[in-house]
Amino acid sequence: MNKVLIKNLSQFEGQEVNVSGWVFNLRSSGKIMFLQMRDGSGFTQAILVKDEATDELWEHAQKITQESSVELIGVVSKHPKKDEYELQVKDLKILQIAPEYPISNKDHGTDFLLENRHLWLRSKKQWAIQCVRNTVISAIYEFFYERDFIKIDSPILTPNACEGTTTLFKVPYFDQGDAYLSQSGQLYLEALIVSHGRVFDFGPVFRAEKSKTRRHLTEFWMMDAEMAFVEHEENMQMQEDLIKFIFQKVLAKNYKELEILERDTGYLQKIVDSEFKRMTHKQAVEYLQTKGSQITDGDDLGGEDETLLTQEFDVPVFVEKWPAKIKAFYMKKDPENSDLVLGSDLISTEGFGEISGGAQREDDYDTLLQSIKAHDLSEEDFQWYLDLRKYGSVPHSGFGIGLERTVAWVCGVKHVRETIPFPRTIYRLKP
Repeated sequence: MNKVLIKNLSQFEGQEVNVSGWVFNLRSSGKIMFLQMRDGSGFTQAILVKDEATDELWEHAQKITQESSVELIGVVSKHPKKDEYELQVKDLKILQIAPEYPISNKDHGTDFLLENRHLWLRSKKQWAIQCVRNTVISAIYEFFYERDFIKIDSPILTPNACEGTTTLFKVPYFDQGDAYLSQSGQLYLEALIVSHGRVFDFGPVFRAEKSKTRRHLTEFWMMDAEMAFVEHEENMQMQEDLIKFIFQKVLAKNYKELEILERDTGYLQKIVDSEFKRMTHKQAVEYLQTKGSQITDGDDLGGEDETLLTQEFDVPVFVEKWPAKIKAFYMKKDPENSDLVLGSDLISTEGFGEISGGAQREDDYDTLLQSIKAHDLSEEDFQWYLDLRKYGSVPHSGFGIGLERTVAWVCGVKHVRETIPFPRTIYRLKP
């Protein structure tokens, strides 16, 4: 007999199959029993009719509880009204009878659901989010492999930070002093472009920023990419192409998941089909001031500013050419205005904030050294990074994209804690 995944039931209409999974809901009229099933690949309804079952089978089935695990044998049939397939049960085996499940159909508070995250992940919505997350990850790899990048693993333990250590987790490192959990693999990737030309990494990063907003986690996943012989404009285009590629893949592979999440697929398609808007930091400040923001020319964009900026746009916005004094030491100065850098932040629509940030990197040794000193960083700590400008330096650029914010945006989920299986925030380390 065929052992079949629920997602493939349509291929076996009229055939007897074996399906194993979990009962996430059930009801009985006394004559018919309906088992709502999932097996990880999808969801289906299994139907057991009393008059068509032996007394022993019917009695055995009455022991099933919510979240019990079972193995079913039955005939696949098409739902009479929906484009779905069901299982007409002929026999079943109970693998484990679950005690009363703590998560019911009633409303539960956020804290309760986070405390029971290990169980809440079984819900349809959480299942859908993780499926989309998987597609986003797969799409990122596919995008870069199609463009001749190579995947590189950068270290998680680092001796110093990209942009200072004030928001990093400090770790005692044997007799060598303090190390830090990485907030980005960027600097290490820059060493690899001379070897491979185009590289990217993808892994967990950590920020000890005491932020309580819905956009922040202390542990999250980041993709960083670096490219030799690529300058500012091409760098922004690469980011735009990546976002569109991700959205295309999710639309193609996750129709059912987006339906569960009640996400407007027409809106997602518009992101794919439209050109992203671009404005300088100065233009963004002027625009925000007309909307009532108190931001000034020398300020970074706060969360409210990012939301306000795209409120009237239905496409993402690149904010480019930032004041050098509020950006990282490694960003290349704008040749037309040395007070600005050739950096950009991509601000999403619908209030999901900054999705990616990138810049052309400073490729001149002396200019980079001056910048390190101006930022009060240790020349000794960054000597290896300076070396990259001594031996075959070339124009190069890179960017990073946060996985959880991207998934939140695609899914329309307001809080990033829902987009990672086990969120770590300033208030939560368990489960």
